[in-house]
Amino acid sequence: MRFLEDIKVGHRRELGSFTFTAELIKKFAAQFDPQPFHLDEDAGRRSLFGGLVASGWHVAAVGMKLLVADGQRETAAQIAAGETVATWGPSPGFRELRWLKPVRAGDTISYANQVETVRATATRPGWGIVQARNIVTNQHGEQVMTFMATAFVPRRSDAG
Repeated sequence: MRFLEDIKVGHRRELGSFTFTAELIKKFAAQFDPQPFHLDEDAGRRSLFGGLVASGWHVAAVGMKLLVADGQRETAAQIAAGETVATWGPSPGFRELRWLKPVRAGDTISYANQVETVRATATRPGWGIVQARNIVTNQHGEQVMTFMATAFVPRRSDAG
């Protein structure tokens, strides 16, 4: 992963895509969000959605999986190039979560994030904070989910 000094406002990362199937939608919902329109096609048709839809939490969890996988790829490339890899800190949270359109069985969803702010912290020497807008779109280019994520990122000058 990159150090704070290497991250620029506007940088966009394409994290990958994922196709939601009815089976995966139901399996996730049964364990984590057992609402009828996530579990059953008929119940979905009778709902406001008019069909089976993925849980928003499922859509968010897949995004996290793709974000971590992208970070692992970037780390492996840095190690192979002999570069020093930054170990990011935790996230103090996210905000502005919006589920804009339902995700249906057969939809292929693409995930990206774009850096909006980069700054040093006043209270944690050696660290900065990066905020990135996460943008999730379906195969038609329509946004289905967005949110702003925040992460603690180490400064290169303190990497030792």
